[in-house]
Amino acid sequence: MHVETRKLVRRSSLLACLLSLACLGTAAAQPLRVGITLHPYYSFAANIVGDRAEIVPLIDSGSNPHNYTPRPDDMRRVLELDALIVNGIGHDEWAFEIVAAAGRNDDLPLVYANDGVALIPIAADEGDARVVNPHTFVSTTAAIQQIYTIAQELGALDPDNADFYRDNARAYAAKIRRLKAGFMSDLLELDVSAFRCATMHGAYGYLMQEFGLQVTAVIEPRHGVEPTARQLADTIEKIQAADVNVLFAEKYFTSRLSETIRDATGVSMYSFSHMSDGEFAPELYEREMLANLETLVAAVRAAVEAD
Repeated sequence: MHVETRKLVRRSSLLACLLSLACLGTAAAQPLRVGITLHPYYSFAANIVGDRAEIVPLIDSGSNPHNYTPRPDDMRRVLELDALIVNGIGHDEWAFEIVAAAGRNDDLPLVYANDGVALIPIAADEGDARVVNPHTFVSTTAAIQQIYTIAQELGALDPDNADFYRDNARAYAAKIRRLKAGFMSDLLELDVSAFRCATMHGAYGYLMQEFGLQVTAVIEPRHGVEPTARQLADTIEKIQAADVNVLFAEKYFTSRLSETIRDATGVSMYSFSHMSDGEFAPELYEREMLANLETLVAAVRAAVEAD
């Protein structure tokens, strides 16, 4: 199902749920069970709802969301949800398979976290479909927009707690905004013209964009799909021609491929968190984004000082 089609059914699904809640009377007072598909959305939702709703990961914490294959346990979880927060632009397509297999296409409200986010288009070979970079959460600016969207949609489903969710969203967004501010000041003091980077994975476009930095080359055609020998050779030539001095790999998944590129080009290598690993936790997003921002500033400073 394309992104555009899913968005058309979202509002009708939300309306159906609201009507159902209105008919349930006292049952409507039960805390919402809100499903999430990705680690950052657990952090966003947990900080928004506090103890007034239950957050339920749709898949286990050790699963890889990039190439996930739905399992029977996932369908059982979906049957118990009152709403599901989704990325909806390419990072959790398996979630829609699970919802369909559980027979909940018509009655499970889907909260599209990326409604309202300015998306980065990417080149792809998928016909006329618009393909965008789905890694919006690897950015404080896009994360804040998603936090507000999630709070608004959950408030519509749970009007008694809407003000509580909105206030929590504002406070949480302010924390993330403050997190970014210090690092932005650090970068403003540097002449970033000497910084030229390549990335092993296309997840970091939103992060670079919000700090006014550009990515010269992305190594992997798609996440988990290594380039062909010809593509790799072309990329190495491009890195050398552009005088790239920094290569960002993915934390916990640094491969021999990235080491090959480093050895061939002499670039300095750093690692970013993709926020898709480890236990689900309310503080995960802040912790991992802090590490990413520290890494970014360290890489830029080292490139500037070496120039």
